Amino acid sequence: MNILAFDIETSNVFDLRPGEDLDKYAPFDVAVAATQVAGGEHRLWLSPGPGDRPLVNLERRHARELLDYLDQMQRAGHAVCAWNGLSFDLRWIARAADDVATASRIARALYDPCFQFYKLKGFPVSLAAVGEGMRIGMQKSMDAADAPRQWQAGNHQAVCDYVLGDVRMTIEIVAAIERRHEIAWVTQRGKRSTVPVPRLRTVEDCLRDPLPDQSWMGSPLPQKKFVGWLAL
Repeated sequence: MNILAFDIETSNVFDLRPGEDLDKYAPFDVAVAATQVAGGEHRLWLSPGPGDRPLVNLERRHARELLDYLDQMQRAGHAVCAWNGLSFDLRWIARAADDVATASRIARALYDPCFQFYKLKGFPVSLAAVGEGMRIGMQKSMDAADAPRQWQAGNHQAVCDYVLGDVRMTIEIVAAIERRHEIAWVTQRGKRSTVPVPRLRTVEDCLRDPLPDQSWMGSPLPQKKFVGWLAL
């Protein structure tokens, strides 16, 4: 696979309580995004403001440039990947760009190991938990909840470094899944667990699979949480 990974950070500041639904605080604004081709170039996507300082939110024209880039690279044969990009990143890029149709097309051909994992296990898993489980030797540079606060405080470089770090971690994890044909993660109890993944599959492919067994869950996460925003 010729991997191209992307990730966004939002600018919305709030305190998420344990077990609280993130969508309670939606919609979200994109502060900055990053893309990187495995072994190749990386790019930051933001909207310049006065004095070369970024604006708080990515403007529509720059969000559309990002969508166009992802679309072009996907059409050129790159495996566009994002961790939970189906549920989160592409959804809010679509809103920023006011272009759900293009984002939906990209989403269907997206490789999102988090969604593939959900279709196998019935629940999502975080990038950090998988990074630790896959033992790739990379860690996140800050907590995700801190990024909007840092951005709003003007610590733009720290957030840019953070979003680039997540993109690079995604590339390493995707490559490791391909090599090892499994996803490993560290559970909330601190134990390492694995699930076989014979090959990475697109969102479109995963949508054809039956829904996962969630009979043992008290509050199962419905699939519409991932795909409810997609254009038909």
